[in-house]
Amino acid sequence: MWKNFPLFPEQASTLAGKVDALYFAFLGISTFFGLLVAGLVIYFAIRFRRRSPEEIGRPEKAGMWMEVTWSVIPLIILLGMFAWGAKVFVEAFRPPGDAVEYFVTAKQWMWKFQHPQGNREINDFHVPLGQPIRLTMTSEDVIHSFFVPAFRVKADVLPGRYTTVWFEATKTGTFHIFCAEYCGAEHSMMRGSIIIMEPADYEEWLSGGQPVATLAKTGEQVFAEKTCNTCHKSTAGALGPSLDGVFGTVREFDDGTTTIADENYLRESILEPRAHLVKGFQALMPTFQGQVDEEELVLLIGYIKSLSGAADAAPQGQLP
Repeated sequence: MWKNFPLFPEQASTLAGKVDALYFAFLGISTFFGLLVAGLVIYFAIRFRRRSPEEIGRPEKAGMWMEVTWSVIPLIILLGMFAWGAKVFVEAFRPPGDAVEYFVTAKQWMWKFQHPQGNREINDFHVPLGQPIRLTMTSEDVIHSFFVPAFRVKADVLPGRYTTVWFEATKTGTFHIFCAEYCGAEHSMMRGSIIIMEPADYEEWLSGGQPVATLAKTGEQVFAEKTCNTCHKSTAGALGPSLDGVFGTVREFDDGTTTIADENYLRESILEPRAHLVKGFQALMPTFQGQVDEEELVLLIGYIKSLSGAADAAPQGQLP
């Protein structure tokens, strides 16, 4: 009914209905109490108006039950709204365990997409119907924001770190991607399209072009080209820590602190290797800042994740 009304884009993901239900419930509650308060203000202003200059008001005698009622009922309603909103927020930013990971790189003024099978696209993004899709996103320059109205998903895309969002399409078709953060002179032109295809059509599309190496395989080539394999070995006495199975594990540093080896940690370790020194190893690794671009970082991280068996199935996402 609302398909062609600009405030209500069509619902095309599993999350869209939940977001809309939350929005309309909040809108209804706010409208109800707004009209109630406005109506009572008008009623009391008329009912208890001063009718003559000599009229003197009587002292107020509000009962305790009234004070408790108008404090407790709004509190219960607000706590319910908060719990519902928090539930939808967690669902929106925590991908399911079977989500397939794709990398997104934003740049003035385009969207670049990296498929796990190795295919790359600019502004057009083909994905299969009914498959949870996890997007790991970063920016090459300024802050952008990935926004798909039909899916009700939106997340800032930041330079220097990775953010995550996910969706699962419920219908085939082409849906608009917008940048929802002013990013420069051509901001309004930074648009793209997500093309949702039947799984069989998607597989045919993947194999329709020239054969390409998978993301992990191409990342392995970059890993060798940058001579990372000369230090990061699984043998005893290696100059750098082994990367086999490192993704998702707890890393202990020489200062006693720890962290989870996620995408942001791997990125920092490549660009600023001395920021956190792994316990038991010396600060020998040089910085690769300015020597690898964002696309090469995606390939390297994809390869390292594949060493942990995380190339095709993304783990549970972290809240931003």
